[in-house]
Amino acid sequence: MGNKYAENVGLFKALADTNRLMIVDMLSCGELCACKILEQFHITQPTLSHHMKILCDCGLVSGRKDGKWMYYSLNSEKVQDFKNFLCAITIDKEDCICKEGVCNCGKQ
Repeated sequence: MGNKYAENVGLFKALADTNRLMIVDMLSCGELCACKILEQFHITQPTLSHHMKILCDCGLVSGRKDGKWMYYSLNSEKVQDFKNFLCAITIDKEDCICKEGVCNCGKQ
């Protein structure tokens, strides 16, 4: 599980921005052209490109070029992996890191 923390920290960082969260929400409905995404924001095209690069670099979003247009979609496998990770760290379980070793108060 140790590597899972490091693997997912980039996703948390990528999602720690209102615009990027909104973009992910938009992409939950399916593939969108960058121009369609841009219509929803009061940002420039280079700023949108910056946000999309962050989302693509962490693997959450995939981009494809068709002529002069960029189309973006969610990487459903990465989304599911992230959801599974978030679920795994927010529920009580037998192999939780809090159950390793003995604490200074003498409790296990």
